[in-house]
Amino acid sequence: MTEMSMQDAFEVRRDRLIQSADVGIVMDMNDFAKFAALSPTAYADGGLGREQFIEMGIRQMWSPMPRIAGPAYTVSCPPGDNLMLHAAIYRAEPGSVIVVQAGDARYALSGGNVCATAQQRGIAGFVIDGVIRDVAEVREAAFPVFARGLSPVPGKKQALGTLNQPITCGGVVVHPGDMAISDEEGIAIVPMAQREAIWSLAKQRADRDEASTLAEWQANHRAKIEGLLQRLGF
Repeated sequence: MTEMSMQDAFEVRRDRLIQSADVGIVMDMNDFAKFAALSPTAYADGGLGREQFIEMGIRQMWSPMPRIAGPAYTVSCPPGDNLMLHAAIYRAEPGSVIVVQAGDARYALSGGNVCATAQQRGIAGFVIDGVIRDVAEVREAAFPVFARGLSPVPGKKQALGTLNQPITCGGVVVHPGDMAISDEEGIAIVPMAQREAIWSLAKQRADRDEASTLAEWQANHRAKIEGLLQRLGF
Protein backbone atom coordinates (compact mmCIF):
# COMPACT_ATOMS: atom_id res chain seq x y z
CA MET A 1 0.00 0.00 0.00
CA THR A 2 1.45 3.38 -0.99
CA GLU A 3 1.58 5.97 1.75
CA MET A 4 1.13 9.65 0.87
CA SER A 5 1.96 12.45 3.30
CA MET A 6 0.68 15.98 2.93
CA GLN A 7 4.03 17.02 1.45
CA ASP A 8 3.85 14.16 -1.06
CA ALA A 9 0.45 15.44 -2.13
CA PHE A 10 1.94 18.89 -2.68
CA GLU A 11 4.69 17.44 -4.87
CA VAL A 12 2.37 15.26 -6.94
CA ARG A 13 -0.09 18.05 -7.65
CA ARG A 14 2.06 21.17 -7.15
CA ASP A 15 1.21 22.86 -10.41
CA ARG A 16 -2.42 21.91 -10.51
CA LEU A 17 -5.20 24.35 -9.69
CA ILE A 18 -7.90 22.81 -7.52
CA GLN A 19 -11.36 23.69 -8.81
CA SER A 20 -14.44 22.75 -6.80
CA ALA A 21 -17.55 23.12 -8.92
CA ASP A 22 -19.76 23.04 -5.82
CA VAL A 23 -18.38 26.19 -4.22
CA GLY A 24 -16.18 27.74 -6.91
CA ILE A 25 -12.91 27.45 -4.98
CA VAL A 26 -9.70 27.84 -6.92
CA MET A 27 -6.43 27.39 -5.06
CA ASP A 28 -2.88 26.58 -5.99
CA MET A 29 -1.36 23.65 -4.11
CA ASN A 30 1.47 25.97 -3.06
CA ASP A 31 -1.05 27.94 -0.99
CA PHE A 32 -1.61 24.91 1.22
CA ALA A 33 2.09 24.74 2.09
CA LYS A 34 2.31 28.38 3.16
CA PHE A 35 -0.64 27.95 5.53
CA ALA A 36 0.92 24.77 6.94
CA ALA A 37 4.14 26.67 7.67
CA LEU A 38 2.42 28.52 10.54
CA SER A 39 1.01 27.04 13.74
CA PRO A 40 -2.56 27.77 14.86
CA THR A 41 -0.95 29.92 17.57
CA ALA A 42 0.34 32.26 14.86
CA TYR A 43 -3.17 32.68 13.49
CA ALA A 44 -4.46 33.46 16.99
CA ASP A 45 -1.71 36.08 17.38
CA GLY A 46 -2.54 37.36 13.89
CA GLY A 47 -6.09 38.32 14.80
CA LEU A 48 -8.18 35.23 14.06
CA GLY A 49 -11.08 35.29 16.53
CA ARG A 50 -11.59 32.74 19.30
CA GLU A 51 -14.77 31.57 17.57
CA GLN A 52 -12.63 30.17 14.74
CA PHE A 53 -10.71 27.71 16.92
CA ILE A 54 -12.16 24.25 17.38
CA GLU A 55 -12.65 23.19 21.00
CA MET A 56 -9.81 21.30 22.61
CA GLY A 57 -11.72 18.03 22.95
CA ILE A 58 -10.91 17.36 19.29
CA ARG A 59 -7.24 16.43 19.36
CA GLN A 60 -4.56 14.49 17.53
CA MET A 61 -5.06 10.73 17.65
CA TRP A 62 -1.36 9.87 17.61
CA SER A 63 1.86 11.67 18.30
CA PRO A 64 4.02 13.25 17.06
CA MET A 65 1.69 14.27 14.24
CA PRO A 66 2.72 16.68 11.48
CA ARG A 67 0.84 19.91 11.02
CA ILE A 68 -1.71 19.80 8.23
CA ALA A 69 -3.41 22.57 6.29
CA GLY A 70 -5.85 22.52 3.42
CA PRO A 71 -9.26 23.66 2.26
CA ALA A 72 -12.09 22.07 4.22
CA TYR A 73 -14.19 19.43 2.50
CA THR A 74 -17.14 19.36 4.86
CA VAL A 75 -19.21 16.31 5.82
CA SER A 76 -22.15 15.78 8.14
CA CYS A 77 -23.18 12.32 9.32
CA PRO A 78 -26.40 11.37 11.17
CA PRO A 79 -26.06 9.70 14.59
CA GLY A 80 -24.50 6.25 14.39
CA ASP A 81 -23.88 6.44 10.63
CA ASN A 82 -20.64 6.95 8.68
CA LEU A 83 -21.81 6.63 5.07
CA MET A 84 -21.11 10.24 4.11
CA LEU A 85 -17.51 10.22 5.34
CA HIS A 86 -16.90 7.00 3.43
CA ALA A 87 -18.30 8.75 0.34
CA ALA A 88 -16.21 11.88 0.93
CA ILE A 89 -12.85 10.12 0.63
CA TYR A 90 -13.62 9.52 -3.07
CA ARG A 91 -14.95 13.03 -3.71
CA ALA A 92 -12.61 15.36 -1.85
CA GLU A 93 -9.73 16.80 -3.87
CA PRO A 94 -6.11 15.96 -3.04
CA GLY A 95 -4.80 18.39 -0.46
CA SER A 96 -8.19 18.76 1.21
CA VAL A 97 -8.80 18.37 4.93
CA ILE A 98 -12.01 16.42 5.45
CA VAL A 99 -13.89 18.09 8.33
CA VAL A 100 -16.75 16.09 9.82
CA GLN A 101 -19.77 16.84 11.99
CA ALA A 102 -20.83 13.52 13.52
CA GLY A 103 -24.18 12.80 15.09
CA ASP A 104 -22.66 11.22 18.19
CA ALA A 105 -19.45 9.93 19.78
CA ARG A 106 -20.49 6.30 20.28
CA TYR A 107 -19.80 4.84 16.83
CA ALA A 108 -16.57 5.07 14.84
CA LEU A 109 -16.76 7.11 11.66
CA SER A 110 -13.59 5.68 10.13
CA GLY A 111 -11.01 2.96 10.59
CA GLY A 112 -7.69 1.92 9.16
CA ASN A 113 -8.81 1.14 5.62
CA VAL A 114 -10.77 4.37 5.21
CA CYS A 115 -7.77 6.38 6.41
CA ALA A 116 -5.40 4.44 4.15
CA THR A 117 -7.64 5.07 1.15
CA ALA A 118 -7.87 8.78 1.93
CA GLN A 119 -4.10 8.90 2.29
CA GLN A 120 -3.59 7.19 -1.08
CA ARG A 121 -5.85 9.79 -2.68
CA GLY A 122 -3.79 12.65 -1.26
CA ILE A 123 -6.20 13.81 1.43
CA ALA A 124 -4.22 15.86 3.96
CA GLY A 125 -6.07 14.48 6.99
CA PHE A 126 -9.33 14.31 8.94
CA VAL A 127 -10.79 16.63 11.56
CA ILE A 128 -13.72 14.76 13.12
CA ASP A 129 -16.19 15.91 15.74
CA GLY A 130 -16.68 12.26 16.64
CA VAL A 131 -14.61 9.10 17.12
CA ILE A 132 -12.56 6.66 15.03
CA ARG A 133 -11.09 3.19 15.47
CA ASP A 134 -8.02 1.18 14.34
CA VAL A 135 -5.74 3.86 15.73
CA ALA A 136 -2.69 1.56 15.59
CA GLU A 137 -3.14 1.20 11.83
CA VAL A 138 -3.69 4.94 11.44
CA ARG A 139 -0.57 5.68 13.48
CA GLU A 140 1.52 3.17 11.51
CA ALA A 141 0.40 4.76 8.24
CA ALA A 142 1.17 8.22 9.69
CA PHE A 143 -2.18 9.56 8.50
CA PRO A 144 -3.18 12.71 10.43
CA VAL A 145 -6.51 12.40 12.25
CA PHE A 146 -7.91 14.78 14.83
CA ALA A 147 -10.98 13.45 16.67
CA ARG A 148 -12.67 13.22 20.06
CA GLY A 149 -11.44 9.72 20.79
CA LEU A 150 -11.87 6.07 19.97
CA SER A 151 -14.62 3.48 19.76
CA PRO A 152 -14.22 -0.08 18.49
CA VAL A 153 -17.83 -0.12 17.29
CA PRO A 154 -18.30 0.94 13.65
CA GLY A 155 -21.16 3.13 12.48
CA LYS A 156 -23.76 1.93 10.01
CA LYS A 157 -24.20 3.00 6.40
CA GLN A 158 -27.92 3.56 6.14
CA ALA A 159 -28.60 7.31 6.18
CA LEU A 160 -27.75 10.36 4.13
CA GLY A 161 -26.11 13.47 5.51
CA THR A 162 -24.44 16.25 3.52
CA LEU A 163 -21.25 16.81 1.55
CA ASN A 164 -19.61 20.20 0.94
CA GLN A 165 -22.25 22.13 2.86
CA PRO A 166 -21.78 24.31 5.98
CA ILE A 167 -21.38 22.29 9.18
CA THR A 168 -20.52 22.84 12.83
CA CYS A 169 -17.39 21.05 14.05
CA GLY A 170 -16.15 21.49 17.59
CA GLY A 171 -18.26 24.61 18.05
CA VAL A 172 -17.03 26.30 14.87
CA VAL A 173 -19.13 26.87 11.77
CA VAL A 174 -17.08 25.54 8.87
CA HIS A 175 -17.84 26.33 5.23
CA PRO A 176 -16.47 24.41 2.24
CA GLY A 177 -13.15 25.93 1.25
CA ASP A 178 -12.33 27.46 4.64
CA MET A 179 -8.69 26.81 5.46
CA ALA A 180 -8.22 24.21 8.21
CA ILE A 181 -4.85 24.29 10.01
CA SER A 182 -4.30 21.57 12.62
CA ASP A 183 -1.44 20.52 14.86
CA GLU A 184 -0.69 19.65 18.48
CA GLU A 185 -1.53 23.23 19.52
CA GLY A 186 -5.07 23.10 18.19
CA ILE A 187 -7.20 23.58 15.09
CA ALA A 188 -7.80 26.91 13.37
CA ILE A 189 -10.49 27.47 10.75
CA VAL A 190 -9.77 30.51 8.58
CA PRO A 191 -12.82 31.70 6.62
CA MET A 192 -12.25 31.65 2.88
CA ALA A 193 -12.93 35.38 2.48
CA GLN A 194 -10.29 36.26 5.11
CA ARG A 195 -7.73 33.67 4.10
CA GLU A 196 -5.02 35.92 2.65
CA ALA A 197 -5.48 38.78 5.12
CA ILE A 198 -5.25 36.50 8.16
CA TRP A 199 -2.28 34.62 6.73
CA SER A 200 -0.40 37.87 6.10
CA LEU A 201 -0.98 39.11 9.65
CA ALA A 202 0.00 35.75 11.12
CA LYS A 203 3.17 35.63 9.00
CA GLN A 204 4.17 39.15 10.04
CA ARG A 205 3.70 38.30 13.70
CA ALA A 206 5.59 35.00 13.39
CA ASP A 207 8.48 36.71 11.57
CA ARG A 208 8.66 39.43 14.22
CA ASP A 209 8.70 36.90 17.03
CA GLU A 210 11.39 34.84 15.31
CA ALA A 211 13.59 37.91 14.84
CA SER A 212 13.41 38.82 18.54
CA THR A 213 15.86 37.32 21.03
CA LEU A 214 14.69 35.92 24.36
CA ALA A 215 16.46 38.79 26.15
CA GLU A 216 14.60 41.34 24.02
CA TRP A 217 11.31 39.58 24.63
CA GLN A 218 11.94 39.48 28.38
CA ALA A 219 12.73 43.21 28.53
CA ASN A 220 9.65 44.16 26.54
CA HIS A 221 7.47 41.71 28.42
CA ARG A 222 8.53 42.93 31.85
CA ALA A 223 8.00 46.56 30.89
CA LYS A 224 4.56 45.73 29.53
CA ILE A 225 3.53 43.77 32.63
CA GLU A 226 4.76 46.45 35.03
CA GLY A 227 2.91 49.11 33.03
CA LEU A 228 -0.31 47.15 33.12
CA LEU A 229 -0.02 46.56 36.87
CA GLN A 230 0.55 50.28 37.49
CA ARG A 231 -2.42 51.21 35.31
CA LEU A 232 -4.61 48.89 37.39
CA GLY A 233 -3.36 50.40 40.64
CA PHE A 234 -1.24 47.51 41.83
